[in-house]
Amino acid sequence: MLEVLENYALHEKILRKGTIQKVGIIGCGSVGQEITRIVSQAGIDVIFIDLSEERVREIFLSINNQLDEIIDRWGLTESEKRAILSRIKGSIDLNELKDCNLVMETISSNKPGTSIEIRKDVFRLIEQHVSVDTVITSNISTLMISDLSSVLSHPERAVGLHFMIPPSTVKIVEVVRGLNTSQQAYDLVCRFSNMIGKKVITINESPGNISTRLIVTLINEACEALMEGVASTENIDDTMRYGFGLQFGPFELADRIGLDKILKYMDNLYQEFGLHKFKASPIIKRLVRSNNLGRKTNKGFYIYENGKKVGHNITSTEFR
Repeated sequence: MLEVLENYALHEKILRKGTIQKVGIIGCGSVGQEITRIVSQAGIDVIFIDLSEERVREIFLSINNQLDEIIDRWGLTESEKRAILSRIKGSIDLNELKDCNLVMETISSNKPGTSIEIRKDVFRLIEQHVSVDTVITSNISTLMISDLSSVLSHPERAVGLHFMIPPSTVKIVEVVRGLNTSQQAYDLVCRFSNMIGKKVITINESPGNISTRLIVTLINEACEALMEGVASTENIDDTMRYGFGLQFGPFELADRIGLDKILKYMDNLYQEFGLHKFKASPIIKRLVRSNNLGRKTNKGFYIYENGKKVGHNITSTEFR
């Protein structure tokens, strides 16, 4: 009888190929932290990799504080918080990725340019530490997943997976198939997206996808209206929020994303397409030069205290 049981391996945990038990995240900034939390909340184990032990501790503290804020809004219980944290592990050791079914690159680079070479290096490192079946994704929006996957021995495993900001509240993800992406890899990413409660928007590979191409032009045009003295930042935002039902107005959203990121997105798209609509407004450039990057520096188009908007940093009268 024991031999029969052993033949059926009833004493072992059987993992079906294509299941998602563990996810790795490389580079755990503000977006990576939200994604980490979302994945763990869906009941999936997460390992995030960052540059130093000190940074790992900072990330855990940040995620803990985020969960406390949700508890304060009655969106979570203490026991649910403990369960979420129990599924999250942080490390500086890439060997921790070895049993991940999916690994996501979410690095943030402050260096000028597209950061494509940095991301290619990350892709190379990931592939060296995972199994041949592991799917590798990137949260890119203005770069091409086919370019990144060109450095892989198995480029068919690469898929673009773009989370819009803020990842915890936006209900969709953009899933991008590269030139070599396999059906198996694409299906796994779609299944993963559904597991974490996101609707999949399939994208034919193009810089900017849908979301970034449209939102940066909206922000740029809002800047033009501001420079012409058409209305204040608040009135422009209110028009788009209440008139068109947007969650955030263009200036509010720019501050949330980070004006340095907006500028980088626009520079990448302008370099790719050469169209004037992607040429960043002088207002955006001026704010970035003065390190007024939005919420993360407490100054952007608006002024913030403790994460709340308290005043205007830019007015239309400055440009008259």
